[in-house]
Amino acid sequence: MKIGVPKEIKPQEARVGVTPAGALTLIRAGHEVHVQKSAGLLSGFSDDAYLEVGCTMEPDIESVYKFAEMIIKVKEPIESEYPLIQPDQLLFTYFHFASSRKLTDAMVASNAVCLAYETVEDHGRLPLLIPMSEVAGRMATQEGAKYLEKPFGGFGILLGGVTGVKPANVMVIGGGVAGTEAALMAAGLGANVTIFDTNLERLRYLESTMPANVTPVFSNSYTLEKEIQRSHLIIGTVLIPGSKAPKLVRKEMLSKMMPGTVLVDVAIDQGGCFETSEPTTHDNPIVIKEGIIHYAVTNMPGAVPNTSTTALTNATLNYALQLANKGWKQACLENPVLAKGLNIINGKVVYKEVAEAFDLEYIELETIV
Repeated sequence: MKIGVPKEIKPQEARVGVTPAGALTLIRAGHEVHVQKSAGLLSGFSDDAYLEVGCTMEPDIESVYKFAEMIIKVKEPIESEYPLIQPDQLLFTYFHFASSRKLTDAMVASNAVCLAYETVEDHGRLPLLIPMSEVAGRMATQEGAKYLEKPFGGFGILLGGVTGVKPANVMVIGGGVAGTEAALMAAGLGANVTIFDTNLERLRYLESTMPANVTPVFSNSYTLEKEIQRSHLIIGTVLIPGSKAPKLVRKEMLSKMMPGTVLVDVAIDQGGCFETSEPTTHDNPIVIKEGIIHYAVTNMPGAVPNTSTTALTNATLNYALQLANKGWKQACLENPVLAKGLNIINGKVVYKEVAEAFDLEYIELETIV
């Protein structure tokens, strides 16, 4: 198969879809890999590194899209890429369709095949979302700690405190991968951490594995509203695969928070779980509303591209090989885990939650594949 790896052009996105090591695996399996010039540079992978493993370097993004049967990316195509996408072309990347009607309409109109990393599902696990959730969860605490500093408008508290001084209170909403990583990072820095979830089995697991300074709590409106009043850093990580994130912290709750509280919305790719969140970039990462700092960067792992790209390729490569070796249709017929990633096929929305998000016609995947 002809595989194209374009340079990411979303603002402040430094990751690349495939490492040179991943490209070598694809090439040894008999596939052609064309990489846009300098696509991996910001992730620490030179053009020479790709050339050494047998890739062909393309001078521009137009050449990559024109060549490829399958495009392997990191982030969803942005507006300038829409005209480059060809009918029947397979796009294998993060899409997060439910957060963008414009993107959804553009991909429907393209007649391409859109297979989303974030909805590939294996017995309730999201294997292609896990590595970036790990990165985003750890970064959430790291960024939250920074913006708690007074020069940024934060409360002015050190997460771990010092001798004779209480640590900060950190509230994590969602006990999945990102939430667990955020809680562990905060606990490691010495903060007093409360992590919320609605799954009792998950809470039991967290109770038995988390450090002593992490308290798992069953999540409901009453407990959430009480906890936000004493929390210095609130991290939202709630995710419903393929759907918009639920708004768990409402606008009227801001007045109950301490001025200088920091909200980090890890769920912003799916619309955010704080009502007052709005997407930001690494260039301008925070918005202050009613004295509350909101951090809602849509591509948080893009700030650490070497780590993120390597972790992502480790997770996606086996699936990319299946798609390249067998073609998307046969690969998805043989592997129902991979088939869950299909969101749009030749203008038809085949993922129910995306169709429901925008009141679009839903076509059952079985009628197409």
